[in-house]
Amino acid sequence: MLDKIGIAKRIAQEVQDGYYVNLGIGIPTLVANYVREGIEVEFQSENGVLGMGPFPFEGEEDADLINAGKQTITTLPGASFFDSAMSFSMIRGQHVDLTILGAMEVSEAGDIANWKIPGKMVKGMGGAMDLVASAQNIIVAMMHTNKEGESKLLKKCSLPLTGVGCVKKIVTNLAVIEVTDNGFKLLERAPGISVEEIIKATEGQLIIEGDVPEMVL
Repeated sequence: MLDKIGIAKRIAQEVQDGYYVNLGIGIPTLVANYVREGIEVEFQSENGVLGMGPFPFEGEEDADLINAGKQTITTLPGASFFDSAMSFSMIRGQHVDLTILGAMEVSEAGDIANWKIPGKMVKGMGGAMDLVASAQNIIVAMMHTNKEGESKLLKKCSLPLTGVGCVKKIVTNLAVIEVTDNGFKLLERAPGISVEEIIKATEGQLIIEGDVPEMVL
């Protein structure tokens, strides 16, 4: 089973040379720490940063350098800063190659719910609505089940939707799953996790073809 760092490491393998990548709040922010050496990647944050680097070491934080989740960050040589209008022009203009988001629920149709739990105070959907409407390639980083052990990969989302039919791939603490026209397709399983455990933890339709390999981190 993976922890949050393990999920981030596996998603980092999806990042290709030359990509412009938007990182959502939560687990996605960890991905920048684990991109493999030898490739050039530009990480974009919707609050107006292009060229984010790994998180700073303790004592080296600059309170003026933050990501969309208000966490302190580092920047790489050549990084740039701009206003929200420019940032969302990049997103809405589909200039971002990969978007990595957290989620509370994902449906077998690729719908995502990641902004609101009814009854809890929230400021609004924020930039997530632009990301899910504009991004061509969305990977979700999430836990496979909630604290009660109930699946978060569902036939239909029960929470208010952020986007419809937009998620392409999901990396959880148990598995790597692709969203297809016929439902979830199991691609890889986490170290020490059996296919049967993943089936039990997945409410939505789960397609399994042949032997499912174990993740290599």
